[in-house]
Amino acid sequence: MDGLVVVLIVVVAVAVGALVTAVVLRNKNKVSPKKAPVDPFADNDHHAVYGDPRALKAGDLVELRGESYAVRGSLRLDEGGWTWSEHLLEKADGERVWLSVEEDPNLVLVAWTEQSEGSDDSTALEPGPKSLSYQGKQYRSDESGRAAYRSEATTGLTAEGTVRYHDYESGDGALLSFEAYGDAGWEVSTGVSLSTYDIRIYPASTE
Repeated sequence: MDGLVVVLIVVVAVAVGALVTAVVLRNKNKVSPKKAPVDPFADNDHHAVYGDPRALKAGDLVELRGESYAVRGSLRLDEGGWTWSEHLLEKADGERVWLSVEEDPNLVLVAWTEQSEGSDDSTALEPGPKSLSYQGKQYRSDESGRAAYRSEATTGLTAEGTVRYHDYESGDGALLSFEAYGDAGWEVSTGVSLSTYDIRIYPASTE
């Protein structure tokens, strides 16, 4: 009888040991959920106070260097996995600018102003040369390509499409851009680089 009790105890001990081992191995093999990469140099405190341009959306209010705008719509662009956004901002008097937001890898902000047709012979300009002159400035070719876009809210464009672009930069940092959406002709815009301290965001209510 005593031998049977000892055997039962051994069997139970072995079973418990096997169960504990299985639980330990299972927990050890669990894969922690992946976390999004975090930029160690990101100024999260500044974004918490003044708003994060990467989170801009239609309906938000934006202050650029003291001028107030509303976000009318946004374009989400993708060129072979490289993504950025362009937001249509409008003042109360109807004045409009486009704000491009890109990580390259630092946050790059540019306010673009479309040049009206015929102004300063902008319609005669064509992208392609390594350098060109516009409004008394000499610009050199920077980058060009083609991207797919998705339109949100009011942008004046179709819901989806493609855009060709060719960007130029002058020696003093002034920017010049050509864009052609779909089969349309080239549109010319001049750009000004901004810092995060030039912009303040007032998100639209989510209620």
